[in-house]
Amino acid sequence: MAHAPDRDPQLGAQLISLKSERGTTLIETLIAVSLLLVVTVGLLGMAALATVYTENHGHLEARTTEYAQDKMEQLLTLVYTDSASNTVFFPAVPTGGTGMTVGGSADTAAPVNGYVDWLSREGDLLGGGTTAPSEWFYQRVWQVSALTANVKQITVTATVKSAVGNALVPKSSVAALKSSRF
Repeated sequence: MAHAPDRDPQLGAQLISLKSERGTTLIETLIAVSLLLVVTVGLLGMAALATVYTENHGHLEARTTEYAQDKMEQLLTLVYTDSASNTVFFPAVPTGGTGMTVGGSADTAAPVNGYVDWLSREGDLLGGGTTAPSEWFYQRVWQVSALTANVKQITVTATVKSAVGNALVPKSSVAALKSSRF
């Protein structure tokens, strides 16, 4: 809404000024909020995907790797000829187990008694056996193989009960060689 034109005294040009600009800021604000809302809704899917990926590959996969390494360290402390230590317990019990006896399985779907243990969501040891305890969240299986007369290979695989979203279940495997000299 213009009112009577004014003249700029220095330029001699005619100036037009608006009488009222009250509605302009409200309309601009509504447009800006609408654009921001559209952008935010577009990013929500990406945020959900990032959360699922971070939980599965950042947290759960890191924990399975840590638990597999812990079991490997426990097995590597055994004497090469040990055939009795029960490594389902920590620290290992001197009798009632398989020790470094050749056997076991690195397949989490086919655990072998004496070569499997279960952990809670917090990482507490729940014991062994091929039947999973109801409160298990992590499973560790291990296999001892004789490569030569003086070298054994130990493979430990740890997995988690379930992944977040429809992702693959995180699983980690570690392997090491143990010589009869140690």
